[in-house]
Amino acid sequence: MNRRTTRRTALFATAALTAAFAIAGCSDSSDSAKDGKPVLKVTGAFMPQPVTSEMAGGFMVIENTSDTADKLTSVTSTISDDVQVHETKDQKMQQVKSMDVPANGELRLERGGSHVMFMGLKNTPKVGDKVAVELHFEKADPVKVELDVKERTYNSTHH
Repeated sequence: MNRRTTRRTALFATAALTAAFAIAGCSDSSDSAKDGKPVLKVTGAFMPQPVTSEMAGGFMVIENTSDTADKLTSVTSTISDDVQVHETKDQKMQQVKSMDVPANGELRLERGGSHVMFMGLKNTPKVGDKVAVELHFEKADPVKVELDVKERTYNSTHH
């Protein structure tokens, strides 16, 4: 088996085990880390309508309600093959490999701060559309999110 097949097999086995645990009802109602994995929830996800198909920004709040810290390591989407995680320091934007999602805290991806950048859009979404993304973390399972496409001047009131 080559590396890709081995990885695919491992992913399938992991997914099958995860499904088996879910079906077996091995869940509790607390917000403690499940199987040692952080419990993450995304709120306020949106994308201002892009001006061109060259790039777009994505904003959201990733809440971690567990005692286990995590890191956002990448974002994938069908709208772009090049989705980057950016932080803004000293009013300069730069791509980073990961961002911390603190235990019992949150990672705010917002205008003027850290955010997601979609480069080379395959299409230009309009106000009212939804853009599907998948957030990938160091510890937690991937989280699927839909970004609501809003007017360009929109700013989340989620503070």
